[in-house]
Amino acid sequence: MKTDLNLLPLFLAVAKERGFRAAADRLGVTRSAVSQAIRRLEDGLGIALVMRTTRSVHLTEAGERLHAALSRPLGEVAQALEDVAAQDAPHGLLRIAVTSIAQRFLSGPLIASFAAAHPGVTLDVTVTDEEFDIVAAGYDAGVRLGEVIAQDMIAIPVTGEQREMAVASPAYLAAHGAPAHPRELVRHRCIGWRPAPQVPPYRWEFAEGGIPFDVAVEPQVTTNDLTLMLRTALAGGGITFAPEDVFRPHVEAGELVPLLGDFLPPFPGFFLYFPQRRHMAPKLRVLIEHVRRAGAA
Repeated sequence: MKTDLNLLPLFLAVAKERGFRAAADRLGVTRSAVSQAIRRLEDGLGIALVMRTTRSVHLTEAGERLHAALSRPLGEVAQALEDVAAQDAPHGLLRIAVTSIAQRFLSGPLIASFAAAHPGVTLDVTVTDEEFDIVAAGYDAGVRLGEVIAQDMIAIPVTGEQREMAVASPAYLAAHGAPAHPRELVRHRCIGWRPAPQVPPYRWEFAEGGIPFDVAVEPQVTTNDLTLMLRTALAGGGITFAPEDVFRPHVEAGELVPLLGDFLPPFPGFFLYFPQRRHMAPKLRVLIEHVRRAGAA
């Protein structure tokens, strides 16, 4: 393998400045020259060194290894380049940010089967409902509802269409009755969800005659933990609302009763998303393939 060592100062500038424009300004060249240099270096190595979106630039794990290696004596540089290019087998740390409501991804089997199939990959899964730039935060990928994923990301489905579900326990319904229309929820004890303490409770979304509307239910209990919502509903604490995957086993067991189904149309489900395909790290490629196989099963 031959790599143009003249490209390395441009890579180091990008690594230091965490941006193509800032690196170009530092070196006194055009942004296009920096971008083309990084592309040539990646093409020579056959692996992505930099993840870039319209909002940010971040080094990949291979980029971090190369950056660290270039701090060592120059005699080690050629070997470092060989090492970066040679590591094609899936390995290393794979960081994923996953919304707490992506139950299919977080339920256990998908992650457990991936770990068994790829022992060289270490998974670091952060469950968070905060909205942020995963590239700038150093994540390889994320899992969220399709409607909130930035347009410059590549997304593949983790689930098919989803539906929200309103549920309550038989004991709660025996004591308080069931709402016939979503607007009657304001007269019921509700268990709500919010992504963070400073954010208002999520408004429950419905549709009637093809026209969407939402209801501010003023929940008596509010949390960012789906498990607490589920347990409180099972204990007769009120009506709660979440994607149907959360409640399906308990509905099938008769422990919870679905409500207002005529007002809850399907919507696009959850997606695994990431910033680029070109020179994709093997660890991310095998996760994508695993998610696709799981979805087809």
